[in-house]
Formats: sequence, C-alpha cells, structure tokens
Amino acid sequence: MTAVLTVFAGIIGLVIGSFLNVVIARVPAGVALTRESQCPRCDVAIRPWQNIPLLSWMLLRGRCAGCGEPISARYPLVELATALLFAATGWWVLASEPASIATGIVLFLAYAWFAGISVALTLIDLDTHRLPNVIVVPSIVVIALLLTAAAILSGDYAALIRAGIGGASLFAVYFILAFVRPGAMGGGDVKLAAVVGLVLAWIGWGALIVGAFAAFILGGILGLALMASRRATRRSAIPFGPWMITGAWVGIFAGTALADGYLQLIGVSA
Repeated sequence: MTAVLTVFAGIIGLVIGSFLNVVIARVPAGVALTRESQCPRCDVAIRPWQNIPLLSWMLLRGRCAGCGEPISARYPLVELATALLFAATGWWVLASEPASIATGIVLFLAYAWFAGISVALTLIDLDTHRLPNVIVVPSIVVIALLLTAAAILSGDYAALIRAGIGGASLFAVYFILAFVRPGAMGGGDVKLAAVVGLVLAWIGWGALIVGAFAAFILGGILGLALMASRRATRRSAIPFGPWMITGAWVGIFAGTALADGYLQLIGVSA
C-alpha cells in the first residue's frame, strides 16, 4: 500500500510539474497563468496531447510540432523533479505514521504545497534573483491553515504552536540579517524563512535547527566553490533562496535523525 500511494503521489507531482513550468515562465514576466499555452517562437497553440507530462516531450523528440524549434529539456526535468519530490513527500508522510487518514492527507497537502513552491521558487530565483510575493506570501497562509487543520484532526496542538514559533523565529532571524547587512538577504528570503520555519518546526526543533543551518552550510560551500573556480567574487550576488529550500528538505527528511545523532555523540539525551 505504501508503494502504491507513493507512486500515486508521484503521478500527481507530474501533473503539478507541468503547471509549474507555466508558473516559472509567466509569474516573473507578469503574464496571466490562464492564457492559452503557445510556442514562444511561432505562437502556435499547444494542443492537449502535446502537453502530457514527460510523454509529449519525448513523442515530439524535444521539438515544437509547429516550427520544429527545440523545446528546452528543462520542461520535462521540472516535471520529473516535481514527481520525485511529491513521491518522496508521500512516502515521508506515510512513514511518519499520521494519527488518521484525514491527518495524513492534510499533512501531505501541506508538504506537497511546499514541494511545489520549492521547485518554482528555486528556478525563478536562479533565473531572476527574485522570490515573488505572489507565491511566497500566500504560501505562508496556505501552509499555516493546513497545519492548523492537521492539528485539529490529530489533537497535536503542541506541533502547531511549535510551527508558529518556528516560523516567527526564522522570519525574525532573516529580518535581522537583512537589516544588519543590507543586500545580503532580500525581502523574499525573509518571507520565505517564515514558510521554511513553519514546515520544519512542525516536525520538531531538531528539524528546524538542522534545516536552518544546512541552508547556510550548503550556500557557503557553493560560494567557496564558485570563488575557487573564479566564477564569482565576494561581491557576486548569489541567490540564497535555493539553498534555503534545499536546507529545508534536508531538515524534513533527515533533520530529526541528524539532531538526535549529534546529541548522542556529545552525550546529551535527545
């Protein structure tokens, strides 16, 4: 049953990934999401059979059916990445043994939402060095409401209070960093910190601490690597959103185990 539900979650991710390609391309450009999909080169409308996740790109051999121009491999890769992340999220929710089926569904929706915006925001930030408010701000509300629903269904109000404290605390930390070092953190990073704090602290303090620190560690490693290869300098602007998101998923999947292992290593009871 776990395998079946995990595969089903992955299929949902494939469909969502197709939509995320639209979000990634249109939100930064201010284009309506409801506009008909067209080839950006020849303006030929994309037919339904040409928009099947992964399959259409392969059947078209990576080329537009109208003009024959190459279609970026990023489109199927976004769909595949979203599918894998949704599948992993479904597996993680099942492995956490939710209090009820309803609680599990709501938790999956909360973390699947985070998975979706993780893919979209990572690519948008890499492309434009921006984390659009139109994605980040509603996500704070949606995830907070879903976690509230999960707390009501499960009776685990301690997790909800912890999530609220975690979201507010990480928001405050990033706000202070942005205030102390203008330009080091953007407003989008500060708001995204609230989302990251919510999803991590719901799991536990260990997940929050590991996920928060992982962002700086991974981002620092990349920065050092870029400077060592002379592809960046100390003054180069490197998007930090992707590393906040990557660190968050480290915290979600392994934060509690890593925190408990560290406490045992130093002789402190977890």
